[in-house]
Amino acid sequence: MSDSGKSGSGQGGSSRGSGAGGAGQRRGGGGPSRRNAQGRERNRGPRRSFTENAPSQRTRRADPARLVAFEVLRAVAGEDAYANLVLPARIRQHGLDRRDAGFATELSYGALRSQGTYDAILARCVDRPLEKLDPAVLDALRLGVHQLLAMRVPAHAALDQTVGLARAVIGAGPSALINAVLRKVAARGLDEWLAELVAGEQDENKVAAIRYAHPEWIVRALRQSLVAHGRPVSEITELLEADNAAPVVNLVALPGLGSLDEALESGAVPGELVEGSALSSGGDLGRLESVRSGTTRVQDVGSQLVARALAAATLEAADFEAADAGTADAARPGAGNNPAGEAWLDLCAGPGGKAALLGALANERGATLLANEPAPHRAKLVSQALSAVPSDVWSVRTGDGREVGSEQPAAFDRVLVDVPCSGLGALRRRPESRWRRSPKDLADLGPLQRELLNSALAAVRPGGVVAYVTCSPHPAETTAVVSDALRKREDLELLDAGSVLDAVSLGGGLEAGHEKTAQLWPHVHSTDAMFLALIRRKR
Repeated sequence: MSDSGKSGSGQGGSSRGSGAGGAGQRRGGGGPSRRNAQGRERNRGPRRSFTENAPSQRTRRADPARLVAFEVLRAVAGEDAYANLVLPARIRQHGLDRRDAGFATELSYGALRSQGTYDAILARCVDRPLEKLDPAVLDALRLGVHQLLAMRVPAHAALDQTVGLARAVIGAGPSALINAVLRKVAARGLDEWLAELVAGEQDENKVAAIRYAHPEWIVRALRQSLVAHGRPVSEITELLEADNAAPVVNLVALPGLGSLDEALESGAVPGELVEGSALSSGGDLGRLESVRSGTTRVQDVGSQLVARALAAATLEAADFEAADAGTADAARPGAGNNPAGEAWLDLCAGPGGKAALLGALANERGATLLANEPAPHRAKLVSQALSAVPSDVWSVRTGDGREVGSEQPAAFDRVLVDVPCSGLGALRRRPESRWRRSPKDLADLGPLQRELLNSALAAVRPGGVVAYVTCSPHPAETTAVVSDALRKREDLELLDAGSVLDAVSLGGGLEAGHEKTAQLWPHVHSTDAMFLALIRRKR
């Protein structure tokens, strides 16, 4: 969000940006003390006024909203944490109100999202390689750059508050360096900086990488992905811009169990793509009882659509339907205590968002759900996510999903295999991930994705359906994996995933289908870039 009106209310303005150190402090009765970038005293002399206050005159405390953003950046860089998990806890810890929470969210997400571009600008303003800077100082600089170039924070307030933050949490030594560097940054607007950075560059991928703050390899990958899924490559600018837009929080009320009434009363609006969804401007959704109870959940609409598509896909009659109940139960161990109903499987269930929605749908349909997750701590998260669903509907298995197909062959009617992937489809919600990933991840994940899909295909019964899902549009993780599976087996067929998505959406017409698979897009559907293939095992 922008910082409109902040300058007069204390979040970034002069009322909270005035110096706390006292003007003209002297040592031994001499002139004002001036320090270099290492914090050492420089030769005294007439003080030049570059900004409203010199570093020694500025505030020495950290503004709470900016402190939250700084702590988020430090956790991401130093602890390999995810911003969307760290930020809510820090907001609660520091007791930020809704407005300050919004400011902290925009500041932390914006600095993380545009890190590559901001680092390129900083490299022009720092007299040493950025990797030689203390990481905490670099994070403080990134926060300052975002305020100066992308938020409506007055320049003097951005400088004052960033230096104050540094003095409070890093130390007095780096404050002169931070002040000097940010003064150089503030001398130009963002458009001027971008023009300088791309001047003379002919490679359109490199230009886009700088202008839209994506690693160059991701720009190339997304161009390839658009073409692979039947969209014009000219949409690349819209896609990159959509990745950089602040995402709206998506909510889902678990079917038959939850209600959106409380969320709507708190300012959310009904979603336009899928039944039982809502869009929220954010804030602390944990204050809602429906969210705390788990009957209403935060979940991207793309995830809601692919889960509902699996539940709606047409099955072929099972061979055992003509058999007696005892034979049916023996043939379908995944059905558990409900041999008369369908048995569903979520093969890669952690942390449990899609499992919760599938569990609620299974409850409505008289089906059962087995949720599998290999990591014990994530399996606990799956159980917590499913806790709002009647306990006789679901169970959680902790184990390797690649073994389920051999341990429970042909046991399930519907199988979701939401495989680990590069996450290139969720860059808007996970702003730091674009700088963590590399092309090597695609190569490393490919064998695991294929093994999990093979396990799912072994676990589904003849006539049943597997939903292969990724939060990535990259063809190496999507169409290539599905094509390999279809090429190796003759008992598989693709259902028209685009038509099924249309059927479960409000109004249809998503235009997500291409060659029987489906790809959602941030710039087209305002969802994560979820890929869906519905594969039916022939009888």
